[in-house]
Amino acid sequence: MTPATQTYPSVDIIIPYYKRRDMLERCLDSLENTIYPSMSIIVVDNGGKEAGLVFLVKRYRNARLERLAVNRGYAGGCNAGLKCSSADYVVFMNDDTIHDPLWLERLVLVAGNDDRIAALQPKILSLRQSGKGKKLFDYAGAAGGMMDRLGYPWCLGRRSARLEFDEGQYDIEQDIFWASGVAMFVKRAVAEELGGFDEDFFMQMEEIDLSWRMKLAGYHVRSVPSSVIQHQGGASLQGGTVEKIYFNHRNNIAMQLKNRSMVSLCWLIPMRGLLEVAASLYYLIQLPGGLKKSGAVWRAMAYNVSRISETLKKRKTIQQSRVIDDSTLFRHSPISQMTGGR
Repeated sequence: MTPATQTYPSVDIIIPYYKRRDMLERCLDSLENTIYPSMSIIVVDNGGKEAGLVFLVKRYRNARLERLAVNRGYAGGCNAGLKCSSADYVVFMNDDTIHDPLWLERLVLVAGNDDRIAALQPKILSLRQSGKGKKLFDYAGAAGGMMDRLGYPWCLGRRSARLEFDEGQYDIEQDIFWASGVAMFVKRAVAEELGGFDEDFFMQMEEIDLSWRMKLAGYHVRSVPSSVIQHQGGASLQGGTVEKIYFNHRNNIAMQLKNRSMVSLCWLIPMRGLLEVAASLYYLIQLPGGLKKSGAVWRAMAYNVSRISETLKKRKTIQQSRVIDDSTLFRHSPISQMTGGR
């Protein structure tokens, strides 16, 4: 096949947007430099109704704007973009990112080598200055998302809150547990098959939940370190805020209830209950705002109790499609990284 007749899989970049025009414009400027001939962009305005946004998006090649009446969060914004897409692949992307010109081509090449690949993650480096000429991994995904046996997510290149410098230590493609929503490359048909993101999550850990469901259904999630993007972590929701603590704890608990086997839940629920209480006590002694942060953990637990019937309905559907058991899924996972969230 000659270059003139070669066809390329189509890719839609889906960017949920909410009131940060400067970041969106920088992201779109960077995507203009992407070397890939079959890429389109869907910007989903999450209920912002910002004047002039349509004219901004029209400045960029193959970009279009979808507007939502209300803010449906990252999960809902991504699902709205997915519904509009007919591409072979989609990339769910944060708007606080910039991109290596070959980032997308390298993801497509890997995806095309294995029909069981459902999601891929590029190497995610921090946009923040790290000094000494080295690049730090980004907190939200780094070199690939992992999960410990207690259900706490962590990353290659990030243990707890400590970030590593990128020195090539993770430059081999490998299976990971979850692909970061900072730039989550997904086979569109699989995302639709599994119902997309759980919109009840609104934000935080929705990509971990979707990756988990992919793995339970027998698909692969992998890292592609030759594909590189940079991320301005915390631009939309700062770490350590009451809101982020609430969503992290709330959604992590819901994710365990939906996706773990019944055998695992028998020991995990009492263990996690104790750890949630311990977390609330830890937040209580923090200044400022310790009481509100501690309260966020209790609100997260109360939410899951109040929504247990809805969660169990989702769980039934997920468990019916399961083709891999927990012992296999967590075979190489550490007991605990105690990250407490993303």
